[in-house]
Amino acid sequence: MASFNIPDLIRKKRDGQTHTREELEALVLGYTRGEVPDYQISAWLMAVYLKGMAEQETADLTLMMAQSGDLMNLGDLPRTVDKHSTGGVGDKTSLILAPMLSALGLTVAKMSGRGLAHTGGTIDKLESIPGWSSELEEAQFLSQAREIGLALVGQSKDLAPADGKLYALRDVTATVDCLPLIASSIMSKKLASGAHTVVLDVKVGAGAFMRTLEDGRGLARAMVDIGTRAGRQVRAVLTDMDTPLGHMAGNSLEVLEALDTLRGEGPQDLTELCVALAVEALAAQGEDAAQAEKRARTTLTDASALQRFRAFVEAQGGDASYVDEPSKFDVAPGRADITATTTGFVGRIDALSVGRAVLALGGGRERKGEAIDHGVGVELIRKPGESVKAGEAVLRLYHRDGRGLETARQLLQDGLSLSETPPQPEPLILDRVN
Repeated sequence: MASFNIPDLIRKKRDGQTHTREELEALVLGYTRGEVPDYQISAWLMAVYLKGMAEQETADLTLMMAQSGDLMNLGDLPRTVDKHSTGGVGDKTSLILAPMLSALGLTVAKMSGRGLAHTGGTIDKLESIPGWSSELEEAQFLSQAREIGLALVGQSKDLAPADGKLYALRDVTATVDCLPLIASSIMSKKLASGAHTVVLDVKVGAGAFMRTLEDGRGLARAMVDIGTRAGRQVRAVLTDMDTPLGHMAGNSLEVLEALDTLRGEGPQDLTELCVALAVEALAAQGEDAAQAEKRARTTLTDASALQRFRAFVEAQGGDASYVDEPSKFDVAPGRADITATTTGFVGRIDALSVGRAVLALGGGRERKGEAIDHGVGVELIRKPGESVKAGEAVLRLYHRDGRGLETARQLLQDGLSLSETPPQPEPLILDRVN
């Protein structure tokens, strides 16, 4: 690796110039190895925040971050695909989409994260099933992916370690909200994970990191561009997150709703999103979109996706009887309803308020490593646009011994609005970027 004067590189970005790949290698890998101190990278991050990055520069940064640790070699696995969501409320799509793709002949060998703040994590949801483990040795991970087309583990510390170090620094230097840094953070882990096809679900709205369609579109384009320059097939779907996805938010509740969907009995919005994401994955592999949609829907009606999910749970140590007997799931016994004060229509259920309510009940974590209660959550008995009579329940809280109940109740009441006329329906899929 060439030797560079780090203050010169900070000055270069401060003045709005573009780094070479070698310069980014010196910065990123030097910082990962402890050769470049925090205070210099902090200054450089602020320069990036203020001056931005060119497209190739962002792609080079992402590649360096990916190469800072282990690179998964999925080359022997057929038709590998990964899916990433930028995070939302009630977003249990991975639990449904992964077995759907497996049943469609694709291979899903992916790493997923835990929830933080108001957004849930796939690993937390799966841990609602007793015995299920997110830890697999690499050989077992690859063998399972080859045999049943689906393996899912927690994120390895050795995967793109530069991202973890840089994110921790961004968090304390007010440089989190920077498009090239967000895009490179997400895509560095996707490149290191090794899948040939990557489908991105970019959430937009009140319960999402990207609040506006313009910002979401910018992030989607940046991530697709990075993946394309790295030789991957990448597609992005921008989806609405003003309202929670489906009817359930909370770990056990979301797994139960995912199982309903895998049986072909899930909410329309959740089902349609999973089908749309499956179509993107198949289309990226060269399939006709209309035929791909037909095949994707069939996996939810012929039980093939459900069978893959059961096999996946069993392979990773989980009690597969929970798949067949959903009543076994631990659901908090306490119930409290938020009722309509007037007769009319549900106008809005703020996704962020629902996510924060689940957090208040104990179903999420403020800091990494905190224990969570898998059984608490919120149910949307009515969705925006549906009619409701005064006194009827709109939202239901599942709580344990009243923990956080009053805070959660207030959050939900503040995030709920009723109207005399039905609101204009918003599309779930806002845009696509290929």
